Amino acid sequence: MPADPPGGRTAVAVWGIGVAVYFVAVIFRTSLGVAGLDAADRFHVNASALATFSLLQLLVYAGMQIPVGLMVDRLGTKKVLTLGAVLFTAGQLGFALSPSYGMALAARALLGCGDAMTFISVLRLGTRWFPARRGPLMAQLAGLVGMAGNLVSTLVIAPVLHEIGWTAAFAGSAVAGLVVLVPLTLFLRDHPDGYGPAPRAAGASGAPVAPGAPGGFVRRQIRESWAEPGTRLGLWVHFTTQFPAIVFLLLWGMPFLVEAQGLSRTTAGGLLTLVVASNMALGLVYGQIVGRRQSARIPLALGTVGLTALLWAAVLVYPGDRAPMWLLVTLCLVLGSCGPASMIGFDFARPANPAERQGTASGITNMGGFIASMTTLLTVGILLDATGDNYRIAFSTVFVLEALGVISILRLRPLALAREAARGRVTVPAQEPEPVSRACPLPETAGREAP
Repeated sequence: MPADPPGGRTAVAVWGIGVAVYFVAVIFRTSLGVAGLDAADRFHVNASALATFSLLQLLVYAGMQIPVGLMVDRLGTKKVLTLGAVLFTAGQLGFALSPSYGMALAARALLGCGDAMTFISVLRLGTRWFPARRGPLMAQLAGLVGMAGNLVSTLVIAPVLHEIGWTAAFAGSAVAGLVVLVPLTLFLRDHPDGYGPAPRAAGASGAPVAPGAPGGFVRRQIRESWAEPGTRLGLWVHFTTQFPAIVFLLLWGMPFLVEAQGLSRTTAGGLLTLVVASNMALGLVYGQIVGRRQSARIPLALGTVGLTALLWAAVLVYPGDRAPMWLLVTLCLVLGSCGPASMIGFDFARPANPAERQGTASGITNMGGFIASMTTLLTVGILLDATGDNYRIAFSTVFVLEALGVISILRLRPLALAREAARGRVTVPAQEPEPVSRACPLPETAGREAP
């Protein structure tokens, strides 16, 4: 077995390049969230059509997760990240120049395709360049940097959009994609010298692998990843925890705060910023807790779901037309925990799968939250149109999906944990089949990923 990757300055530099690409992808992904009302005016569309922008983008993103995971496993990180950066930059520029609703939809689909290639690639860089004991922290740090991209959307793109206009703001932001392409193509490497993945000689069933049979590779990777209860549990944890914050930040938070709660755009933008800041602060906390105590994974995930549901219920049923500011602030602080909690899904999927399936397993897991987000984005838009912009009814969708997710988590939890215990992998690094680092007596499972 190869030794645990050493980390160090070179690892930080290479990982930093990958995270920079993800940072820009998140800026582009979330830029529509602060421009939702402007987009409705520019393209003359209603709430359902506006939701289609984010829905299509997330549909492409979610649909690409398994293909991207397979690509990362087969082609390597650098090639996939480079293709992703080219696509999301072209999508952002196309969105800036689109004269019609249809062309703008096509641009967001292209952006979603490129965006889908970034996060799984960054996860793979973390497991290939850093010791296993650093896995949960590096994954949360990647998510933190991604949320910083969301912060840029709120603090930079929103005011610039209103000052210089739609085309200049979005076209100008597209330059960032060209900037990160330079170090990506020149300096990024898939793994340190001497720490490449071992060649795969046989599948999980012991059957030999035919190197020239891509169709067999795809079917095997998906089948064997999905067969693991840990992969399915990871998907449902991601599904249940991530979507309330994604829906709020990506599209419906600004209209809800401005139209339903009567806040100014400046105040609403401040609350969206609070969600991002809370996410960044809690990401470090969650990463440390999961890295030290694997038994905290389920309590953290379910606790986050329960608290999120409680705060949403309090806001929606509050007497009167508008909730008080202190309650909205509390809601935004709690929504900030959704992103870090969704990372826990990867901490179930990774120890359940060997190194050669990490990309595929991560892709399956990452689909969960975005499937839930797509469902909620579309349902909220439809209910708003059907009820005359009744946000209380529209946002009740959150509780239905959270209940579905909690039931699935409780169903899969015993089987997944029993499989971990049987394999002795509760404390084993996710990127290797058995502990390999002697520097740390208790190696830990590597963690996660978005918005």
